[in-house]
Amino acid sequence: MRLTSLDVFRGITIAGMILVNMVGVADDQYPLLDHAQWHGCTPTDLVFPFFLFIVGVAMTFSFSKYTEGSKPNSAVYWRILRRAAILFALGLLLNGFWNKGLWTFDFSNIRLMGVLQRISLSYLFASLTVLNLPRKGQWILAAVLLLGYWLAMMYLPVPGYGAGELTREGNLGAYIDRLIIPKAHLYKGDGFNLMGDPEGLFSTIPAIVSVLAGYFAGHWIRTQSVQTRTSIGLALFGIGCLIIGWAWGWTFPINKKIWTSSYVVFSSGWALLLLAACYELMEVRRIRRWSQPFEIMGLNAIALFVASVLLIKILARTTIGSGETATSTYNWLYQNLFASWAGTFNGSLLFGLVTVVFWWIIAVIMYQQRWFIRV
Repeated sequence: MRLTSLDVFRGITIAGMILVNMVGVADDQYPLLDHAQWHGCTPTDLVFPFFLFIVGVAMTFSFSKYTEGSKPNSAVYWRILRRAAILFALGLLLNGFWNKGLWTFDFSNIRLMGVLQRISLSYLFASLTVLNLPRKGQWILAAVLLLGYWLAMMYLPVPGYGAGELTREGNLGAYIDRLIIPKAHLYKGDGFNLMGDPEGLFSTIPAIVSVLAGYFAGHWIRTQSVQTRTSIGLALFGIGCLIIGWAWGWTFPINKKIWTSSYVVFSSGWALLLLAACYELMEVRRIRRWSQPFEIMGLNAIALFVASVLLIKILARTTIGSGETATSTYNWLYQNLFASWAGTFNGSLLFGLVTVVFWWIIAVIMYQQRWFIRV
């Protein structure tokens, strides 16, 4: 069974990811298109957990043979390990691209973690959970991971900072990352200053639950008939998660950069609502004309993500002009084609939207040629 609404949801998410990544390079962007500085959540902060949620929904269908009858053999686990390894390697490729020059990789200081690395590890551990634990055990494990992460972050003392410190450098996750990951391989941007990583190892633990939440949603869809009642069920679960995540945030703040438990529940609530809307429109009411551009992008999501990030790196690190007047190709295009007449905020938004359209055209060409690159 192929869920068209899931492809559309994936396409909406990858379009959003391309948009916010492109806009984020500009000096000015609308606040809704920027990440929260620390605590809090903007629409931009929902894009990444949506992707993890989608991975979980897709697992419901790809693993159905093994969760509803046949036991997985060693070949199944090798495929899971292979996919996780490829995703992790692609993440290292993105981190190392143009590290000290075009196609020059310096493994002595390459950042170890990243977006694709988190997807890789979360997918790996969620897959092992789904294939080896009964349904009740999966829910219990998800609860243990969220509650355990909360208790550890709030009550285990960090040397030099104490317990419950949720600053960039003082939180337990950053401390553990510094213990495990050599300093040269930590994240070096966004104010972290080698003190942690927004996609660190320890904060990947609750991210596993972002995948499991998608799996639980997918299981609900598989066990229900295609009708509005199924969409309402997803929406009600989503509203419940929003309320619980928001309330939990009063004691364990919603924070993407340390992937707090409240953030997992809160972002899963929004993912459930968007999935419910796509499911109702696509599967129940069969209203599909609006969705084809997103469906086409969703069929090659990973390829589009990797290629779009590589393009951003090229635009940001190549220059036009020489000497003191040299400017990055990105800034030249941004200033001359968009900001010069639309202003900085509208200019960055338009630059991002044009980039999304560009990658949609690429996706259409790939679709017409039947090129589907899957990991």
